[in-house]
Amino acid sequence: MSARVRAPELRGRGWLNTGGRELTLADLRGKITIADFWTFCCINCLHVLDELRPLEEKYADVLVVIGVHSPKFEHEKDPDALAAAVERYGVHHPVLDDPDLDMWQQYAARAWPTLAVIDPEGYVVATMAGEGHAEGLARLIDDLIATHEAKGTLHRGDGPYVPPAEPQTTLRFPGKMVVGPDGNLLVSDSARHRVVELAPDGETLLRTIGTGSRGRVDGTAEVATFSEPQGLCLLPEHAAEVAGYDLVVADTVNHLLRGVRLSSGEVITVAGTGRQWRSTVDDHAHDALSIDLSSPWDLAWYDDKVIIAMAGIHQLWWFDPIKRTAGMYAGTTVEALRDGPLEQAWLAQPSGLAVSADGARLWVADSETSALRYVEDGVMGTAVGQGLFDFGHVDGPAKQALLQHPLGVCALPDGSVLIADTYNGAVRRYDPATDQVSTVATDLAEPSDLALTPEGAVLVVESAGHRITRLAPGALSAAGANTVDGPRHRTERKPTELAAGEVLLDVIFTPAPGQKLDETYGPSTRLVVSASPPELLVEGAGTGTELSRRLVLADSVTEGVLQVTAQAATCDADVEHAACHLTRQDWGIPVRVAAEAATRLPLVLRGLDPATSG
Repeated sequence: MSARVRAPELRGRGWLNTGGRELTLADLRGKITIADFWTFCCINCLHVLDELRPLEEKYADVLVVIGVHSPKFEHEKDPDALAAAVERYGVHHPVLDDPDLDMWQQYAARAWPTLAVIDPEGYVVATMAGEGHAEGLARLIDDLIATHEAKGTLHRGDGPYVPPAEPQTTLRFPGKMVVGPDGNLLVSDSARHRVVELAPDGETLLRTIGTGSRGRVDGTAEVATFSEPQGLCLLPEHAAEVAGYDLVVADTVNHLLRGVRLSSGEVITVAGTGRQWRSTVDDHAHDALSIDLSSPWDLAWYDDKVIIAMAGIHQLWWFDPIKRTAGMYAGTTVEALRDGPLEQAWLAQPSGLAVSADGARLWVADSETSALRYVEDGVMGTAVGQGLFDFGHVDGPAKQALLQHPLGVCALPDGSVLIADTYNGAVRRYDPATDQVSTVATDLAEPSDLALTPEGAVLVVESAGHRITRLAPGALSAAGANTVDGPRHRTERKPTELAAGEVLLDVIFTPAPGQKLDETYGPSTRLVVSASPPELLVEGAGTGTELSRRLVLADSVTEGVLQVTAQAATCDADVEHAACHLTRQDWGIPVRVAAEAATRLPLVLRGLDPATSG
């Protein structure tokens, strides 16, 4: 057992959900504390918020979760944007604002999300990166309860969370929108867990579908429930007639697709089990109700199917409402930017979809790479965007243009495409004919989607403004467009210094208590390594089954990003009808090549980090 490590004091720019109180570790003495290092753009971080909810409820009198918000994007450093995100995602625990990543570095975090468990005496007893730790955390919490009750160091009672006031608006963080056949607007009212129908003015509420409470109940509009729904897709008339419903809803946090019959408002589940996808990549068609999904974020009818922006695993999937089947469409689950054949392409949290007027091209808002991507003729391409860590507000030639975490796209009749450039608070336009990017509207509150009315007007979902707005007439004309030059940003995380030449990449994996590696269907582990720029890696790129690998770094490249994906299959040990589990983690590690630097890069895939466990 290693020496116990004192938890660094919690310091930041300010606190949320504490009623104005600044918390210290002394205030948390006697409680088990989980410090959740997150950033609100990150889908894996949002998954962890959902995984923590049952633990917070079960252990309410002994457990305190502290969200430490350590931002990736420039927009996420805005305290008002953080406050909005805390409400948007239903964060019901104190949140520390860590805009300069000071706490991130103090706790040696390397990936979003990272969890640090602090015992009632103020010592860090475990750290874990990624998602999927709920079961292990529950076991650890039970052990800590037993230990510290016996020592007399556990204090039961209420935690420091103070709920904010409930705002009153018609919409609350709306996500996506489609224009119905009658001109009415169908909007996913995400933070209120429902779908609403508005009149064409975008303000008059005509009806609601769903109770407004978080849940996953099918039935009439008055009893059905959703959980943070996002994307909406109207089926073509022929498909709707066979399927028996008109509207498909991406029920994001439930990991489901729901069908809505607009004539009655009845809701049914049409795809997904409700479990989050943790499996292996395949190209098979599956019964839609038997397959797990992962945070479906947007939907579009393309190639005679519903295409799903599967943000949770960095892929596009398809759903056939007539055959009632679903499967993978594009992407490998590696989070990065790479073009090519659909089955080899890399995406990063795709969050917006739109189909060109001629039906030939599917536009994709690839949010984590701040990119505008497209699918055409079985190939993924990139129109705008440079990678995971480069973003900004720059117009002009597409190769130099920059976006910041776009969430929505809208194809125009002339072949150009509008982009909801969410974190820049702007609507941008890309014109393939000229290969130029321009800005057509600014000062918007986190625009997350766009829609074109039959009359040709452009409507914008201002998610953080809780409203639907209309672009001014003339905004799309050449005279109405602006050319913005800057700012440019690059995510700056402290790089890991590694030596040129041979470096040992060592992914440390320890099965959760009660589990063992599962070799039933072949090798239980998988490791994928790549680099940006590719020249950084002389040797070691590619896919293998060993979790340790010899890398050779070029001495001619001074810095870059190592992209590592590791996964391990386990099953319950010594249990009849054992359940199977897949643990997976993606790392994008900024690297600086330096003389006399480290020659080993250890990463922890799951469980207790041996460097900090006590």
